[in-house]
Amino acid sequence: MLQRMLIEKIENRILVGILMFLGIMVLTGWVAINEPGRMAAFEQQHLARSIQWGAELYAANCSTCHGNEGYGILGRAPALNSPQLFGHDFFASLNRQAERLNDTKNELARLQAELDSGSITRERQAEIQARIAALQATYGDDIVAGIDTRLAEIEQERQSLRMQMQPAIDKGYDPDNPDRLATLGWQGTLDAFLQTTLVHGRPTSESYWPQAMVAWSQRAGGPLRDDQIENLSNYIMNWNRTEWTIEDLLLVQQFPIRPGLPGAEMAQIEGVGTNVEAIMAQLEGVTGDPLNGQTIYNNPPLACVGCHAIEAVAPLTANQWNDTVNVRLNEPQFAGYTPEMYIVESIVNPGAYLVPGYSNAMPADFGQRIDIQMLADIIAYIKSYE
Repeated sequence: MLQRMLIEKIENRILVGILMFLGIMVLTGWVAINEPGRMAAFEQQHLARSIQWGAELYAANCSTCHGNEGYGILGRAPALNSPQLFGHDFFASLNRQAERLNDTKNELARLQAELDSGSITRERQAEIQARIAALQATYGDDIVAGIDTRLAEIEQERQSLRMQMQPAIDKGYDPDNPDRLATLGWQGTLDAFLQTTLVHGRPTSESYWPQAMVAWSQRAGGPLRDDQIENLSNYIMNWNRTEWTIEDLLLVQQFPIRPGLPGAEMAQIEGVGTNVEAIMAQLEGVTGDPLNGQTIYNNPPLACVGCHAIEAVAPLTANQWNDTVNVRLNEPQFAGYTPEMYIVESIVNPGAYLVPGYSNAMPADFGQRIDIQMLADIIAYIKSYE
């Protein structure tokens, strides 16, 4: 019966065909309507995964110089989690208000000049008078005085804001030049700047930071693939905020240095040197951060883990503190030593004592590569295995 209805009657065939066509059109329309949303959700998920992978890459490769939270490390490398990198101008709103007020003053002067010329039509005169009346309603009968009062208030707000920024200014922040890329004359996007820097590095930065920014991309001889470079960039870009606050600014520990400016050569780490007693005296007022110590320990320029993860090459990291306390300090030459003192000497004077069974493979210049805070962080990390 059904076969005869569908096949034998041309009307039924036409009806089925129309219904199928309409069904296909409805399905196609539904897909077309929902496709942008589906793709947006897919892209958002992909970006979230990319940021997560970038966070892992940052912790392993970048935090030693730029800090665990991206606030920079004093005298070592600039902040990436910073309103300056993202070009936020704290004075922007005040500047726009002042610009509009000055434009209004200029407009008033032009209108007054037209009135004084005596060569305008009555219609134009009426328009000007109506405009002046509107300005008087806003600024008072003396429009210029009202505008100047508001400009003075804006300047007071600016100075108050600048006072709040003072700790950041003392660290090198310039509130009048708040955009890092504009200062460098960069014409592209921030994302392009980050990826370009990661790919090619900054070999000249050695002149104003303790070490040059190396090339991280495999295309330039580094360790990271292109997708990893993109993940790192996405992670850094994720630090951007809709609204930056003064509190965000004050968290920054190190601001960037403009290449070629006077004083750029001063941004060098103040190495601890090799005088163990003097170093111990400095350490008395410093609290070590074991997490940052782990980052320093595991990454260039020290990369201690490269040797201390292989027992045949150097004592294992996990054993160092306990071996120091329970074995090394029992030897007569270390009478009067604390565990911290032994570790300090091992780092800055690696040839002073050799653990039996090992040769001296440690560089002798670690005392010039690390400052007192970095040394305190490394000690805190080693001690965490206690």
